[in-house]
Formats: sequence, structure tokens, C-alpha cells
Amino acid sequence: MYAPHDFSHLLGTSGFSDTLLTNHFTLYEGYVKNTNTLIESLKKTEPGTPEYAELHRRFGWEWNGMRLHELYFGNMKKGGAILEDGALKSAIEKEYGSIELWRKDFSAIGAMRGIGWVVLVKDTAQDKLLNIWVNEHDLGHLAGTTPILIMDVFEHAFMIDYGLKRADYIEAFFNAIDWKEAEKRLR
Repeated sequence: MYAPHDFSHLLGTSGFSDTLLTNHFTLYEGYVKNTNTLIESLKKTEPGTPEYAELHRRFGWEWNGMRLHELYFGNMKKGGAILEDGALKSAIEKEYGSIELWRKDFSAIGAMRGIGWVVLVKDTAQDKLLNIWVNEHDLGHLAGTTPILIMDVFEHAFMIDYGLKRADYIEAFFNAIDWKEAEKRLR
């Protein structure tokens, strides 16, 4: 069984109220609980039945909701961090021309209408970086990529603090990125 990670160390992060973070942690814990429930339910359900098929479809939603939140909270820290010279900075500059151009693209994806996730991924076959949109937890993932940096742009990630001002949330997110964690994921 899966246990939720404790992300309470993020409480007090500038740009994110404790109310927003606490609510978001509770939502994440629901994905963990539902993942565990589905695993148990699948063990008791006859393969080939409509119920079995629907439980498997739902499993992708709950599992990815759990993992994407873990990656999202995992690439944040109080006070953020500076993107230092290294493999990640070099790879971003190679692919996008500059950190500023990459950030502009990542932010523009995050500002698109709709719910989802913005993910900087590494294409493991071509050793390239891509900014992608994951529409729902279980739709839009690119096979053969590794998530490097995750930003949640479902309304629950920002509405309590920012209302409809998604751009302000995106700015707060950039100020809370743990670039050392993103660098580890690149390796």
C-alpha cells in the first residue's frame, strides 16, 4: 500500500498561503487513498467484466494524480533556489536558446485556458527537453519521457490565493522551485 508523503515543510512558502497548501495536501492524500482502494478493489473484481475495465481506467487517473502531486510538491521549497550552472541549465539553454525563452514558453503553457499540468520532460530517446501540457492526470503524457519539473495548473493549485490571476501564481511558483531537485531528475 502507498502512504502519502509529508509535504508540511512547504507551509510558510512565500506566495502560497497555508490554507491553499493544506487543502492541496488533503487533495493529494485523497489520490493516495483512492489508489490504494482501487488496488484492493481490482484484486476482488473478475477480469474481463465492465467493472474491471472501469476500475483500470480510473486507476490511471488516481495513480497519476498521486505521482504528479508528489513530483510537483517535490520540486518546490521554501525560498526556492537559483538555477545554477550545470547539466539542466545547459540543456535548457541548448534546447530553448536561453533560460528566459524557456521560462516564457513554460509560463505560456501554464497560462493556457484549461486544467492540467505543465511539465518539463526529457525525451530519453533523443536526449532533448520539451515543455508539455498534460491535460488531465491520465491524458497527455508522452511515452519515453522523464518528468523534470512539474507545475500544477488545476484551479485548486491557485484559486484560493490568486482567484483568476493565474500569471501571479505562475510567478509565485517560479520563486519556489527547487532547482536542485529538478537537476537530480535530469540525471
